[in-house]
Amino acid sequence: MSNPHKGRTGLDRILHAAGYSWAGLKAAYTGESAFRQETWLALVAVPLACWLGRDWVQVALLLGSLLIVLIVELLNSAIEAAVDRVSFELHELSKRAKDIASAAVLLSLLLAGGVWAAAAWQHLR
Repeated sequence: MSNPHKGRTGLDRILHAAGYSWAGLKAAYTGESAFRQETWLALVAVPLACWLGRDWVQVALLLGSLLIVLIVELLNSAIEAAVDRVSFELHELSKRAKDIASAAVLLSLLLAGGVWAAAAWQHLR
């Protein structure tokens, strides 16, 4: 049995996929304060990354670490939405899914913080 929603191909599929992606970014930005805050932090940090990085590799690492935070936050929000769609009832598996997704966000923030601290240390010494 095939999925009736998977019939698009070629440019039509790409255009629809881009629209769905834009809708997802918009939903995350308007509905998730953490994603909104991290987006603004990333936008403010772009010029700082260009100043702080000694070469294109460091700039890419600085910007990439910020992008990873946004990606993980999007996945966290998706998991929370899916769990809430199933039920608002308190359940150990729902809690575990949300806690693990939150831990992934924490680890991405620690990674970004470490990359930025290392670049700042190298730049300022």
